[in-house]
Amino acid sequence: NCTCMTMNEALRIVVVAPDLAVPDPQDQHALRLAERSRMLRIGLLENNLNLVAVLPADSFLGERLAQLQPDLVIVDAESEARDARPPIVLFTNDEDTTHVRDAVAAGVCAYIVAGLAPQRIRPILDVAMARFAHEQALRTALADAQTELQDRKAIDRAKGLLMQRQGLTEQAAYEKLRTTAMDKGLKLGEVARRMLEMVDLLG
Repeated sequence: NCTCMTMNEALRIVVVAPDLAVPDPQDQHALRLAERSRMLRIGLLENNLNLVAVLPADSFLGERLAQLQPDLVIVDAESEARDARPPIVLFTNDEDTTHVRDAVAAGVCAYIVAGLAPQRIRPILDVAMARFAHEQALRTALADAQTELQDRKAIDRAKGLLMQRQGLTEQAAYEKLRTTAMDKGLKLGEVARRMLEMVDLLG
C-alpha cells in the first residue's frame, strides 16, 4: 500500500544483493557484484535514505520482506529476486536489454543499466515510486469499476427476483433492498449478493 512520496528518511528501503564478502579473491564476477552492492549502499547513505536491511536472495526472502514491510525494494539483477510486493528498482551492469520486458512484467518499476552514480540514485527512486503509485491507482480504479459492475448486476438480479416472487414494482424492489442494506449497515451490492446466494441455496 505505497503512496507517492518524496524520498526521505521515512522511506524504508530494503536492498536485495550479494554479500560483500567474496570467499575467492580470484572470482572477478563475484568481486564486481560485491563492488556494485557496496556502491549502491554508499549511494543510498550519501542521499540520507533509510536502508533498513540488506538481504540475500534466498528461500527466506519473501518471509523477511513480509516481516520488514519496506516501502521500496532495490534488487541486484543477479539476485533474481523480482517477486516482492513493494515497488522494485533493479540495478544491473548487463547492457543486454532482452530481459527488460520480463523484469517489467514481474513488477520491476525501474530497470537501471550502469546507474550507480550516487547523484542518480535519488531521482531514479523518486521516478520508480511515482510510477508504482500511478500503476497502483490505475489498478485500484479498475478493481473499483469491476466491483461496481458486479454490484449493479447483482442488484438488477435481486430486484428481478423480488418483483417476480413478491409482485413488487421495480422501484419498490429497489427500496426494499436499500432499506435492508441500511438496517444491516451493508452496501446495497452486498445485500443483493447475499440474497442471491440464499435463493441459490434454497432453490
